[in-house]
Parts: sequence; structure tokens; C-alpha cells
Amino acid sequence: MTDTPYGRQTAAAHEADTRELKLVSWNVNGLRALVKKDPGFLPVFDMLGADVFALQETKLQEGQIELDLPGYHQTWSSAERKGYSGTAVFSREEPRQVVRQIGSKVADDEGRVCALEFDRYWFVDVYTPNAQAGLKRIDTRLSWDERYRDFLVDLALDKPVVTCGDFNVAHQEIDLKNPGPNRGNAGFSDEERASFTKLLEAGFTDTFRARHPTVEGAYTWWSYRMRARQNNAGWRIDYFLVSDSIADRVTSASILDEVYGSDHCPVALTIEL
Repeated sequence: MTDTPYGRQTAAAHEADTRELKLVSWNVNGLRALVKKDPGFLPVFDMLGADVFALQETKLQEGQIELDLPGYHQTWSSAERKGYSGTAVFSREEPRQVVRQIGSKVADDEGRVCALEFDRYWFVDVYTPNAQAGLKRIDTRLSWDERYRDFLVDLALDKPVVTCGDFNVAHQEIDLKNPGPNRGNAGFSDEERASFTKLLEAGFTDTFRARHPTVEGAYTWWSYRMRARQNNAGWRIDYFLVSDSIADRVTSASILDEVYGSDHCPVALTIEL
């Protein structure tokens, strides 16, 4: 990988040219279905005005939908299996390169990664495999986690990393409404939580929890059953993580739970880069 412009600049020149970026991530649980709902996708996209907008679980192949997004570059990563998984990133800045596979034997054909290299940072959109009921896919999940962690660490050797998406794990008890009954279930198993801890220990910061360490009731996903969203019986499984080296550049990290249309809500980050 080549040296970045930041790497060739003096620190003073970089500081003078730093600007605040607004980044948004949303598991849309089927983009074609979302655009038909009220308010749909495009009004939310326009309202948020992000510099980079990442999607997970698009459930489509490139070319199955046409989005009119003036001023944005559209980057898609689709599963080989139709109507399944998939990620996409819409960015004002044109990426220098795109990576869609991370060398994972278990899920590289599922469109789970959309990694874009920009001048000053890597932006990585991810849709992490679910361990599934009874943890029947836990080995696949943990294998993926290990490879994804190594992938991010390798990218961070080149330039800082921002990664976002549906990580399919509530890390701590504060991150879901009912930790007791869910302990050991997919998304809150000891194995998945420990794996997420390893990711943070590899040099990454959970931006929302870093800025809001004691905030309770902050969730990003709710079951469609039992009026879970109305009762805010949710889970925080959607994250923005950044390299520790740029964690102090985060100016806000938020959960946009007023936005409907999916069983997830968007999460947002502003950062000076």
C-alpha cells in the first residue's frame, strides 16, 4: 500500500486541513422493501446528509435497484446468494480502492464487507454473521471474528480505520434490555462477547460507549415481536469503532432511534480527520 497524503504532510499542515466528517450506518433489513415504506430510504438519506452512509443487509445484487444519489459514489458488496446479506457504502469522496473479501473461508461469498480506502483513513462497513439459535453457527462466527480482527489490524498499519455496521453482539449487560434471560443466547453468548473484547483490545474504540459510558436504554435493534420497540426492549448491536489513535478526534456518537423503517435504527458518528 502506498504512503498516504497524511503521511507526507507535516502535522501542522494536516491540522490546518482537518475537517469534520459525518458518518452514518444502518442495517436496512432489505433495501428494496425499505424504499417502499414511509418515510422510506431516500428522505432519511437526504435528511441526514452524511459524508459517508453505510448499509448492511441490503439483500440485493448490484443493479437490482437504482438510487439517485447526486454527489455520491456508490460502492456495493453483494452475496452470491440472491436476497441475502449484502453491504453498500455511499460516499462523497471517491475511494482510492475497494476491498470486498477478507480471506474468510466461511463468509467471503456473503457480501459482508465493503472496505473503502480514502486519502486519510480506511472506512470498513461490516455485517457480521449471526451465531443463530442454539449457537449452531458459533464456530463460523468466531472464525469470522478472528479473520475480521486481523483484517482491521492489517489496515491500521497503513492508516487509521473507521469500521461500522451490525456486529451482531451486545457487548456488555448495559447494551441490552434483558441481559439475564439472554445470557448464552446468540448475540449475548460469552464467546461472542469475549471475541468483541479482543477486537477492542486489538486497538479499537467503541465510540458510543466511550462518549456515553453509563447511558442505559440506548439500543439499535428491536425484535418485531412483543411490541419490543414500543417498550424499548432492545439491543445495542450496531457500532462505530475507530482506531485508538483517532478516538480523540470523535466529536459525537449517536443512536438515531427516531428513524423507523427497519428493525434496526441508524447510528451516527462525527469525527475530525
